[in-house]
Amino acid sequence: MRVLIILGISAAIAFTAVFFSFLQIDKDILLEETEDNCIIEAVQKGSNLVDYAVQYTLKRNIQGRGITTPALLLAFSKSPEQESQDISQAAERMEMSIQVLKQKVCRKRKRSLHPTDLLSADLLTTIANISGCLPYMLPPKCPNNCLANKYRLITGACNNREHPRWGASNTALARWLPPSYEDGLGQPRGWNPNVLYNGVQLPLVRDVTRKIIHASNEAVTEDNLYSDIIMVWGQYIDHDIAFTPQSTSRITFLTGVECQMTCENQNPCFPIQVTTNDTLSNGMGCMPFYRSSPACGTGDHGILFGNLSVLNPRQQINGLTSFLDASTVYGSTPAAENKLRNLTSSEGLLRVNLKYYDNSREYLPFVDLIPSPCVQDSNVSEGERIECFLAGDSRSSEVSSLAAMHTLWLREHNRLARALKSMNRHWSPETVYQEARKIVGALHQIITLRDYIPKIIGPDAFNQYIGLYRGYDPTINPTISNIFSTAAFRFGHATIQPIVRRLNAQYLDDPELPNLHLHEVFFRPWRLIKEGGLDPLLRGLLAHSAKLQVQDQLLNEELTEKLFVLSSNGSFDLASLNLQRGRDHGLPGYNDWREFCGLPKLETETELNTAINNQQVTEKIMELYHNPNNIDVWLGGLVEDFLPGARTGPLFACIIGKQMKALRDGDRFWWENDNVFTEAQKHELRKHSLSRVICENTGISEVPVDAFQLGKFPEDFKHCDNIPGMNLEAWQEIYHEEETCGTPKSIENGDFVYCSEFGKFTVIYSCQNGFQLQGEEQLTCTSKGWDFQAPVCIDINECENEISPPCSPSAKCINTTGSYKCLCTDPYKLAEDGRTCIGNAREPILH
Repeated sequence: MRVLIILGISAAIAFTAVFFSFLQIDKDILLEETEDNCIIEAVQKGSNLVDYAVQYTLKRNIQGRGITTPALLLAFSKSPEQESQDISQAAERMEMSIQVLKQKVCRKRKRSLHPTDLLSADLLTTIANISGCLPYMLPPKCPNNCLANKYRLITGACNNREHPRWGASNTALARWLPPSYEDGLGQPRGWNPNVLYNGVQLPLVRDVTRKIIHASNEAVTEDNLYSDIIMVWGQYIDHDIAFTPQSTSRITFLTGVECQMTCENQNPCFPIQVTTNDTLSNGMGCMPFYRSSPACGTGDHGILFGNLSVLNPRQQINGLTSFLDASTVYGSTPAAENKLRNLTSSEGLLRVNLKYYDNSREYLPFVDLIPSPCVQDSNVSEGERIECFLAGDSRSSEVSSLAAMHTLWLREHNRLARALKSMNRHWSPETVYQEARKIVGALHQIITLRDYIPKIIGPDAFNQYIGLYRGYDPTINPTISNIFSTAAFRFGHATIQPIVRRLNAQYLDDPELPNLHLHEVFFRPWRLIKEGGLDPLLRGLLAHSAKLQVQDQLLNEELTEKLFVLSSNGSFDLASLNLQRGRDHGLPGYNDWREFCGLPKLETETELNTAINNQQVTEKIMELYHNPNNIDVWLGGLVEDFLPGARTGPLFACIIGKQMKALRDGDRFWWENDNVFTEAQKHELRKHSLSRVICENTGISEVPVDAFQLGKFPEDFKHCDNIPGMNLEAWQEIYHEEETCGTPKSIENGDFVYCSEFGKFTVIYSCQNGFQLQGEEQLTCTSKGWDFQAPVCIDINECENEISPPCSPSAKCINTTGSYKCLCTDPYKLAEDGRTCIGNAREPILH
């Protein structure tokens, strides 16, 4: 199965390798052209600038190990998988190459290149080759076997047959409106102070936070309908469907200045300006902010891959699959998936923590990078470290409640896998894993669309924008939109409580586990392991209300003044990060989106008051923005009056509703679609709930029927014996071994999955990560026996991959069975990234 998952990537690489072999033949011809040679040198310089910046950042990270800062924690939580990093760096090389090209004066032209100047097709391909962008722009090769309709690929690719990249990981976020960049290509709103919006400058985002958004910890209105776990589910699901990698460099590409040492706007730095009397001022007048990486083929370099007469503005990448598929549990790339799986288990299990247990129940494993940047308990010896958790998403350790939700679903997968294996002894580990993964993904879909979204957008908006399920629609693009990810679904930040509560078995305060402020649980997995495990934390979430999103009580000071706070090392402001990110992504303003949703534009303060009943808030907004058309969309959507029975206003209800319908109707593997599950299985899935998952995987014995509904203990809680759940007998498979063919042959470093269709008894073979299949992938039983010999798994020599080398140029690549090693020559040593050589001064060798 794993070889099927990486087919798209490997096919793209293979195709590109062949393509570039033809390109090599013409290399001498290209270099004979003085001007082309000049351009290639400029492109190489642009690529080198990015590579130097990335290597310098690695050096600084190595030197700073052991010194945890808010910036390091933010960078860690926004650190994508290696594949996403490679794509981001390729796109940045391309973007920087074009910037250098614009400034370079070549002999024939006697002038610098204009972005719309025509370059030869061969030269454009050479530029793409140098940057590394081209392989990532080729369409994936989709598997054509009976498993293609049974299990989704881990990358999300090939869900849509006609558009195999729709919803796939590491592709651009969707645009529902054209982006609003100051130069039309990629310069963020507010980048150039000389650019005016309706006659005025945009306000500084930190001013918007301090004057409109910030609320004290004491200024909290409790939500009288919903429990605190509804906020956690929103954050958890957001991390299932959207993750935008930010630049992997921490210095400016053109000048090499560290972003933390400059307040200038220069890619990839887009610092947040602050006043000198600001509590977050570091004496420089700004907080560092790193732009999101561009997608290959967009922004300044969009001309290289599109119509030269139509410039393609900068787009951003989604490092995850767009689908509601529990990628929080399983990852969104083959490499991530293999790190999370227990590949030696016969039961298709996920890896667990081997050092710590929660009353014999499992914890998430720790990340491989040690020491990780997570904060340690100051009361224990220096040798006893609790590292950041490893999960399907890198943000799992951000706060304790999020880590608890990730842990809950790790346990649920392993519980399901063990139960499925016990009733289907003939299933291979691969079949058990895929069937458990399929169920967990379905439960994520059910809990989100049935139990969560109607409460957020209200029944009227749900009926208007989502409605009843009528089957898979291949014309609908399920890709997560930029506006949803960067603005609308961040409404939940205004529902976060400043206090974390842990409760005992009677749902009472536990003197041994006192309340904590939110900043005391940022990146502190030790609190989960050392302070009572999951149960007290989950009880606190179930029995206490969420914070109500009130127009003059938006984000509490834990988020606006103490985000990732670490003693005297400073902190961040989540509201300012959100506003700056919206500008970085070129999101059009509030009124543009109201018009998109068919809502009336609000042109005056009086009209604003029709959507925002708090007149003091509208006055503050007008004082800062001067014109409603200037309002940042995240702020505008956040302060709208709620719709009836909702926790959002009409704008965010529209955007969230449209996105959820696209995720449901554009997903070929949606749980209600024909032939994904049997009718009996769907009947059982409908019985399950988040409350049941808590019952199955914790020591908690009494829960609300609906975990999101706020209730009082004990009258509104039920014993777990009375909480419905699935009967897994619907997944029992009656196995009759084929008398003619017998059991398929097992293969070393591989596995097979039964996949019979159209009355034919079929098996599909796959190899473990690091191996490739040689022979026939699909075998079918005929009257004469199996139609082919069983294949074998051959080791992949990763060191031969010239398109995306596994080791940096400073290291030597050595192939090993199923993997590879990067080696350095004395006196150099391998850095903790496993790819780069460093000297005695712990500085990378820069090439």
